[in-house]
Amino acid sequence: MVLTGGNRNDVTQLEPLLDAVPRVRGRRGRPRHRPETVYGDRAYDHDKYRRRMRARDVRTRFARRGRPHGSGLGTVRWVVERTIAWYHGMKRLRIRWERRDDIHEAFLGLATCIITWRHIQRLC
Repeated sequence: MVLTGGNRNDVTQLEPLLDAVPRVRGRRGRPRHRPETVYGDRAYDHDKYRRRMRARDVRTRFARRGRPHGSGLGTVRWVVERTIAWYHGMKRLRIRWERRDDIHEAFLGLATCIITWRHIQRLC
């Protein structure tokens, strides 16, 4: 996965994100390399991105502008927002000060371990 600046548009990273998807193990046979369906909000509603996903043999469920989405994804969006808030609780991750992306990714991994450890402590 590629680490980009905070002022980049999300849709520019759609294809690199699909390229970074690891093999999906499951039933016998060749493991899948790509998802069957990609969901997206109204920012992805452009024929150019739909064509690119169709060329990769990936179905799209992008919300159309001016219409309700209908997928129900908005009902669980708080999970993503909550996780980002947990990362912002780590003062070093709120604003990226490191120039090197490998150091920033190391801090993200460390923050993930700390967040997971706190949740495990609550369960025990």
